[in-house]
Amino acid sequence: MLTLMITTGFSKVAFQIMAVPVLPMILFIALAGTNDASSKVILKGYLTGQLTGQLSSNTGSNQVDALRREFKTFTDYIEKSVKSMKTFKEKAEGTLLKIQGTNKSSIVYTRWGKRTCPTNVEVVLSGFTGGSRYDHVGAAVEPLCLPRDPELGVYKDGINGNKAYVFGAEYETNTSPGKLPTLFEQDIPCAVCLLRNRSVVKMFPARKTCYKGWKLEYHGYLMAGYYNHPAATMYTCVDGDPDTLHGGHANKNGKLFYSVEARCGSLKCPPYVQGRELVCAVCSKE
Repeated sequence: MLTLMITTGFSKVAFQIMAVPVLPMILFIALAGTNDASSKVILKGYLTGQLTGQLSSNTGSNQVDALRREFKTFTDYIEKSVKSMKTFKEKAEGTLLKIQGTNKSSIVYTRWGKRTCPTNVEVVLSGFTGGSRYDHVGAAVEPLCLPRDPELGVYKDGINGNKAYVFGAEYETNTSPGKLPTLFEQDIPCAVCLLRNRSVVKMFPARKTCYKGWKLEYHGYLMAGYYNHPAATMYTCVDGDPDTLHGGHANKNGKLFYSVEARCGSLKCPPYVQGRELVCAVCSKE
């Protein structure tokens, strides 16, 4: 039994009722999150149905009406609370999505031997491959992707003083397989590509496909400088369907790109084969 004290406009009325089971009330409150209007009606009906018969026999209809009004206030409060919680949840989920969106990283890579980037990848610039001359002992190792619209700072015309140099680049592919000999002494283009929603990009030598979990950006031929030239170079993945620069078919040398082939010994053969040219793949990962 449960004793209730109800204050009316004239006096306080005390009466006893059977205790309402707690578990059904919790279940109905939980239901309010899925259907506010119907749950309110169900809850009101349940509570008033539990109490009407008991109160009617003891105190009359006035007290029943007063208690019904209290229950209506209670259920209205629950309904408003559920709506507030729903709004809060929607705002929190929206904020979380924005945070996740801003945390997605982007990467930049160079596609050597092409004027454009792969489909759905943003072209930052389409330019000219350049670098140090093949016969300079103090050559820089890495190639450059030089823009078509260079900007200058403070400068002095003429070749003078102690400087480093940058030259254009040519394919040296007259003894290479496939279509590569047609590119011999042509100038090499390049493209700088912006790839969104990826965190890492890597060149895999001796692969034309990517490992599981990686996405192929492009595949091609592994190239570097000639083994007996004094200038140090680095291995570079040149696209498998290479482009050339307009008007660049002339033997002007500069930075030279040769195909790379395997030499057995400390390199395990098999799986590698003596004298075979190597391919490459550029792959990205989230």
